[in-house]
Amino acid sequence: MKGRLHSIESFGTVDGPGIRFVAFFQGCPLRCAFCHNPDTWDINRPVQYELTPEELLAEVKKYKNFIRSGGVTCTGGEPLMQAEFLAEFFRLCRQSGFHTALDTSGAVFNAQVKAALEETDLVLLDIKTLDDSLHKTYVGAPRTHNQALLDYLQSIGKPTWIRHVVVPGYTDDDERLHALAAHVAQYSVVERVEILPYHVMGAFKYKELGIPYRLENVEPLSAERKQNALRIFREHVNCPVV
Repeated sequence: MKGRLHSIESFGTVDGPGIRFVAFFQGCPLRCAFCHNPDTWDINRPVQYELTPEELLAEVKKYKNFIRSGGVTCTGGEPLMQAEFLAEFFRLCRQSGFHTALDTSGAVFNAQVKAALEETDLVLLDIKTLDDSLHKTYVGAPRTHNQALLDYLQSIGKPTWIRHVVVPGYTDDDERLHALAAHVAQYSVVERVEILPYHVMGAFKYKELGIPYRLENVEPLSAERKQNALRIFREHVNCPVV
């Protein structure tokens, strides 16, 4: 069994607690309008790494002195498209004493995903929007699996961080922000909320790939609107909001 990886990062500081080894998985079933990694969408696209779980662990161990206070994060793309590989890799990581974190959109939810979650210490779950009428066109799929995964995380008591990208004209709306914050506040497993401001740093990739960029005329989220989103979430949840 081999995992298809877009890239790896040996000194990640934004994908979970501490300094982390970050593996970017190839393949994603979603087509989020704001995605800054469209080069990870096609699982069959040529990749930098095609490794067994043991080979990827060997890469991790090269940096063990740096990441002992952090751990290993798998992101993407969508790692749960390769859930069996993920489960085995995380099992080996935990045996070796590394904390494991999964950064996911919750786009896939099945028995293989549940098995992978057994080997996951922390889930970073990206919630795009609660608005069902927006979700399908904005994300490229219904919200069903994302909601089912969050409910399952609550049922098994899995530590969870919620991530939410705030995009002007789409999710930068006080009513939508209040609704999402109130929804998240119902889940006791949520330990942290991260507000991620929309940016255009990945826009050039769309031109390189010949893919239309749907947010061509959308400006990055302002510092003032990020502060507004932080304020709204802090009104509702009893965990750190950053």
